[in-house]
Amino acid sequence: MPAEANRLYRVPGPYRSQREDAITTPKNQSIGAYKAAGVDIDAGAALVKAIAPLARASARSGTTASLGGFGALFDPRAAGFKDPILVATTDGVGTKLKIAIATGLHDTIGIDLVAMSVNDLIVQGAEPLFFLDYFATGKLEVDTAKRIIAGIAEGCRIAGCALIGGETAEMPGLYAEGDYDLAGFAVGAVERGQALDGINIVEGDVVIGLPSSGVHSNGYSLVRKLVEQSGLAWTDTAPFEPSKTLGEALLTPTEIYVQPALKLVRAGAVKGFAHITGGGLTENIPRVLPDGLGVALDANNWELSPVFRWMARVGGLPAAELARTFNCGIGMVVIVAADRRDEAFALLGDVGPREIGVVTKSSGEDRVIIASVEAAWKS
Repeated sequence: MPAEANRLYRVPGPYRSQREDAITTPKNQSIGAYKAAGVDIDAGAALVKAIAPLARASARSGTTASLGGFGALFDPRAAGFKDPILVATTDGVGTKLKIAIATGLHDTIGIDLVAMSVNDLIVQGAEPLFFLDYFATGKLEVDTAKRIIAGIAEGCRIAGCALIGGETAEMPGLYAEGDYDLAGFAVGAVERGQALDGINIVEGDVVIGLPSSGVHSNGYSLVRKLVEQSGLAWTDTAPFEPSKTLGEALLTPTEIYVQPALKLVRAGAVKGFAHITGGGLTENIPRVLPDGLGVALDANNWELSPVFRWMARVGGLPAAELARTFNCGIGMVVIVAADRRDEAFALLGDVGPREIGVVTKSSGEDRVIIASVEAAWKS
């Protein structure tokens, strides 16, 4: 394996001994039996060589110049932290991968992978520092894998974190040819005593919504079922976005909220964030609220994305099911004190924030009440 490539990624390869009398393999030749079993060492090495520049392009302060072949180093002090607490998250992309595989559109699925983890980090008030990926497939196709990992590197660039390593696993017999799976791991930092825990949220605080880019990366088992129900092919025009095919529209990558959210964190202008993932608005917002509090939202205050209107119509989905399954057009919820509402809007700039509700007292199980939903979300 090229030394340059080995600094960043591990791939299946022949065992190499330091002993002079050890059995060796020529530089550009895989062990025949292993290749015959379905694992191509040369393809793995070619992939690592191809993606090393992508990973280097995401470098940031704190990354080291010389990374080891079995691990990568990161220096939080060099990243500007004095007394940091590390925060770690991990996630995948779910069955959205099935659409990427079916359509051959692999370029943005890596952005989704990064987004799902770094958006969770910012909820804690943590700045993402570095990211690692796990890419598993039945047969390694170098061009496809490079496109996927290029998307991961782009997601890291948007989030401001470094792609410092990963694992490529070729496992014939476990995955069918053409199939693959992704997992991502992000680590961030927040200064000691400054993590967001929602403890200061009180009745009367303002609830701000940041718009989603679409379905993001949750609920795709239902999405795929609704597509099947509609009778449309992935290459057909998307009924809710005529400029794209259905496959292209449903692969719109998850929005990454790190940079605008960090502005609020650094200004001390935010009390809590809620990343709207699986469970939708009704399940995720209560996760950041103290006991005894809920939120009252008004559906007239933001636009239900066209993709959700289309799915509601195709599947006959009631508003309540949309709200507890999908983000419904709001990918991140921000909670701020009423007297810092204008400051928060100014800091969020052109992200498109909307004031969608207020924090209220709540003694029951329904801690998220959405008013006017039937009228506003009527398909």
